[in-house]
Amino acid sequence: MGFEQWKEELEKNYADTVAWRRHLHAHPEPSFEEKETAKYVLEKLESFGVDDIQTNVGNGYGIVGKIKGKYPGPTVALRADFDALRVKEEVDLPFKSKREGIMHACGHDGHTASLLSVAKVMAQHKDELHGNIVLLHQHAEEVLPGGAKSMVEAGALKDVDYVFGIHLGADQPLNQVLYNVSFGSANSDSFTMKIQGKGGHGAAPHDTHDALTVGTQIVSGLQQIVSRMTDPVKPAVLTFAGFQAGGEAYNIIADTAEIKGTVRTLHKEVQQKVEHKLKQMSEMIASAYDATVEVDYKKGYPSIKNTPEEVEKVKDTFLSVFPESEVAEVKESMGGEDFAYFLEDKPGAFFRVGAQAPDNTAAFPHHHPKFEIDERSLLRSGEVFLAIISTYLQG
Repeated sequence: MGFEQWKEELEKNYADTVAWRRHLHAHPEPSFEEKETAKYVLEKLESFGVDDIQTNVGNGYGIVGKIKGKYPGPTVALRADFDALRVKEEVDLPFKSKREGIMHACGHDGHTASLLSVAKVMAQHKDELHGNIVLLHQHAEEVLPGGAKSMVEAGALKDVDYVFGIHLGADQPLNQVLYNVSFGSANSDSFTMKIQGKGGHGAAPHDTHDALTVGTQIVSGLQQIVSRMTDPVKPAVLTFAGFQAGGEAYNIIADTAEIKGTVRTLHKEVQQKVEHKLKQMSEMIASAYDATVEVDYKKGYPSIKNTPEEVEKVKDTFLSVFPESEVAEVKESMGGEDFAYFLEDKPGAFFRVGAQAPDNTAAFPHHHPKFEIDERSLLRSGEVFLAIISTYLQG
C-alpha cells in the first residue's frame, strides 16, 4: 500500500472529480457568499466517511475536516480555496457559469475538486496512516481580509505540524509541478491618494493650486522609490493604476485629484520603507505646490514564505514519483495569496501545478473572462497532495 495504490484509486475517481469541478464551475459563488458551495463540499466529505468536520470556520463558510490515521505521527494540513470572482464568463462551455457576472476565473473549482478526490481516497486508507490529515476548504481567498487569517485565528491549524497548498496555473505547462524554495508570493498592498488643491479658470493658473499637476508630479517623483531607494536584489513593484482629475470642461483647472495603485514587495523591511516613502514624498510634493494629499495605505496579504526544509523534503518525493522533467523550481510571483497566513503559523509550502493544454499557445491569465484550465491537471494536483501525504504519513 502507499502512494502507488492511492494514485490508482485517484485515477478511478477522475470522472467524478471532473464532474465535481464542473458542478462548482457552473454554480460559482463570490467571496463570503459561498453558502451553497460549502454545503456541497460538506455533503461530499460526509459521503466519503469523513466524520470529524467543522463548518463556518473563520469569518465565513470555511470547512475543516480531519482524517485520523491509525498510527501515531504528524498532522498534515492540505488547503483548497473555493470562492469565485465577480467576472462575466466569456467561455462557451457546457458547464458555463449559470450566475451572470460571476465565474471561477482562477481555478478554485479545480483546487476544491482535487482535494475532494484526495479526501475520498484517504478516507478509505486511514488505517495505513502514521498521523492525520486536515482538510482546509477555505472561503474568500479573493477579497480582503480573506478567509485564511480568520481560519487560523479560529484554530484551524491547532495540532497541525505542517501545512501545504496548491494553485493551478493556466499559463504553465500541463502537469508541471513547480516550487519555490523560499518566497512564493508578495506582500500585496494598495493605496489611494486624494489631492486637494484650489481649482479655478484655465486662463488664470496663478490663482489656483492645480490638483492635476500636483498628481502628475507625485506619480513622476515616486518612481524614484523603487529605482533609487530600495535594495535592487529585494524585489519591489510600485504601480499607479488609476488617476482621476478634472471634468469635461477644457478651461477649468482641477480642484481635486485621486490616484490609486498597488505596492508589491517580498521582504517586510522593503514593504515598510516603500510605505513610508510613498506617504512622505507625496505629502512633500503636494506641499511644495500649496496643495495637500491624504494617503490611505492598506496592507493586504503578506508574502508567502515557504519553509526551505519542507520544500526540499517534498521535492525529493516529487522527483521519485513524477518524471524529473515535470518538476521544476520557479521564480517567486509578485501576486498576492492569503495562504501566506497559514505559513506564518506553521511550516510548509505552496506549490503550483501547470494546467495549460499542450496545444494552447495563447492561455488567458487568471481573472480573465476567458480563463480556462485543462481538466487533466486535476489528477496531477491530487497526485501532488498524495505525494505530500506519503512524505509525512506513510510510515
